[in-house]
Amino acid sequence: MEGMGWIMSIILGALAGWIAEKVMKFDTGLIMNIVLGIVGALVGNFLLGLVGVGLGGWLGQLIVAIIGACVLIYVYRLIKANQG
Repeated sequence: MEGMGWIMSIILGALAGWIAEKVMKFDTGLIMNIVLGIVGALVGNFLLGLVGVGLGGWLGQLIVAIIGACVLIYVYRLIKANQG
């Protein structure tokens, strides 16, 4: 979450993780939502950077974080399904 302070990154991460949790029907807690949102933002920015797209501002970063968190949840489910 480029250009944002730590507190704003945590707030946006928590919000993005919570939204991704609801979209993907994945039950987690507050700490996991924050982690999903922040790591999701990193993953989302990386993936969008590969195709030459960059979203700025807090709303753009929120969208990117939600997309990234959903990707993380999807990959987690794929890994769990292949193990069982």
